Amino acid sequence: MANISPIATFLGGFASHRASCQWASFDASGGISSGPYRYGNVSLKVGDAPFNVEWNRERIQESLEAHCLLSAGQVHGEKIYSLTKPIKTSLEVEGYDSLITNQTGVALMIQQADCQAILLFDPEQAVIAAVHVGWRGNVSNLIGKTIEEMTKTFHSASRDIQAFISPSLGPCCAEFSNYRDEFPTEFQEFMAQESHFNLWKISEKQLTDAGLQRKNISLAEICTSCHDNYFSYRRACRTGDGTTGRNCSAIVLER
Repeated sequence: MANISPIATFLGGFASHRASCQWASFDASGGISSGPYRYGNVSLKVGDAPFNVEWNRERIQESLEAHCLLSAGQVHGEKIYSLTKPIKTSLEVEGYDSLITNQTGVALMIQQADCQAILLFDPEQAVIAAVHVGWRGNVSNLIGKTIEEMTKTFHSASRDIQAFISPSLGPCCAEFSNYRDEFPTEFQEFMAQESHFNLWKISEKQLTDAGLQRKNISLAEICTSCHDNYFSYRRACRTGDGTTGRNCSAIVLER
């Protein structure tokens, strides 16, 4: 029987006198999917029944009191989608890995199975962003590019931005045998043990390099591969054929 309680592993918010937001990072609980997708899979691209996925997504939307979801059809690329006009229904934009908006009531959702979701909030300009960051996203510094876009399009000042780094692959499990070919040499200072990297700290460094204040950055520091209550592609490959669902993290600018 499915566990349909709307559980968020992390639930929080940021606020100022100008604007406020709510954000949440969800584990695999609280949905109606079954098999390798149980219970809370939010991805339409992993083989789960579309009805189940849509139900699970509605649960996410309702828990954040959003009127719609904007999600990214993620491809581990560098494209950034900026929403500057209201939308009336939920939307998934294909080929994007970063979402930004100044529209209230729209929850920006990142789908994950070990990758990081970086949630950003600028309380001065009332802007939010959600970034899908796998190791390729770290290599391309999609975090820095998203903050640059927030600055360019929405006039954000990086010193004002607050950030949350979601549960994701931890240094205990982030093994990269081909790191000499895949990673720039500056990543080697974040090697936790032979061939294992602290991707959380890489993202934190990229946030501070982009101008964020360290006091405005929060890290969940929970490894999705180690904890069975999260979907994990790495764990699914160790124990089977890699088929698994997707967790999600989301952020909404309040009305």
